Amino acid sequence: MTADALDTGRLRDLIPGVLAALVHRGADFATAEDAVQEALLRAVDTWPGRQPNDPKGWLITTAWRCFVDLARSESARRNRELRMSGEPAAGPVAPVDETLRLYFLCAHPSLTPTSAVALTLRAVGGLTTRQIAQAYLVPEATMAQRISRAKRIVSEARLDTPGDPRTVLRVLYLVFNEGYSGDIDLAAEAIRLARQLTATTGDPEAAGLLALFLLHHARRPARTRADGSLVPLAEQNREVWRRDLIAEGVTILQAALARDRLGEYQVQAAIAALHADAQTAEETDWVQIVEWYDELVGLTGSPIARLNRAVAVGEADGPRAGLAALAELDPKLPRYTASAAYLHERAGDTATAAQLYVEAADRAQNLAERNHLTLRAAVLHQRLMGHGS
Repeated sequence: MTADALDTGRLRDLIPGVLAALVHRGADFATAEDAVQEALLRAVDTWPGRQPNDPKGWLITTAWRCFVDLARSESARRNRELRMSGEPAAGPVAPVDETLRLYFLCAHPSLTPTSAVALTLRAVGGLTTRQIAQAYLVPEATMAQRISRAKRIVSEARLDTPGDPRTVLRVLYLVFNEGYSGDIDLAAEAIRLARQLTATTGDPEAAGLLALFLLHHARRPARTRADGSLVPLAEQNREVWRRDLIAEGVTILQAALARDRLGEYQVQAAIAALHADAQTAEETDWVQIVEWYDELVGLTGSPIARLNRAVAVGEADGPRAGLAALAELDPKLPRYTASAAYLHERAGDTATAAQLYVEAADRAQNLAERNHLTLRAAVLHQRLMGHGS
């Protein structure tokens, strides 16, 4: 096994459990994280020549030694050192997965969502600060400060008040929605982390989230054109959708639904599965999608879910019905104007749709979305000019 393979493969998978084990033994989060990084460097140097029989146990023992050294070197940590029970005995470590504890610490209620995501990527995902900074398109120094603050907050917080399961799932959801940039694919990273969480907890909502990720990720090859412009779902080339990911996502979702503990991520995955199941856009079962949105609204009361439901109603019962459902919502909602533009276009009200597309472009949340909405407005304006000539 090469050092490169260790660094990007097995070592990275061991990070959460090792870090969580140190925290469980009383190490403060920030110093424990430094100790684990030092242990990993030693593993990269020594394992290619002689890999231990119990890699996780070796890392925990080595990291603990590093932690004790770090604790002794700082007078501010002497009180904590007195509470330590000593170095754990070498040898095999009981196969207790501490990863879940680490997820909950990274989703601590004292952290902002942005900080929780960054800390999760660093501590659970094993990404470097540089990689996370590249993914967020911010300077490495800025991300280093953000992660340091998050580690300090977690270290100073009471460990009996970790984040709740919904927060953990929400953090992973935010990781996935960051997509990808630079050399770090956060969507793929979220899938990897969701697999770990699902295997650790057996929670049907964690499984629902994993299924949702897989079903959305399956459509990624068709989501943008070569020039980076967005391709709406109805116009995507479904032949390039990843059918293997769709099949896996549907299988995971069905098993989760069979446990009869319905949650919002399972519902969202069910909606995604209906889109994935349609061979063409015209074959989409919009009536059933509306029914699932009714479930989602009932579970969450989310205004965004209501907005998406209105668009689905427009597909199932006609654009006028969709506009009526949309009229019951707050026009300040994200993508409200874009949804109204689409439904007016479907209803044949080209002039209103064109104007709304312009307004929606001004409110777009990213450049690709702005360009797509601007293009739709231009197409409709050209159509209007053609009819007027």
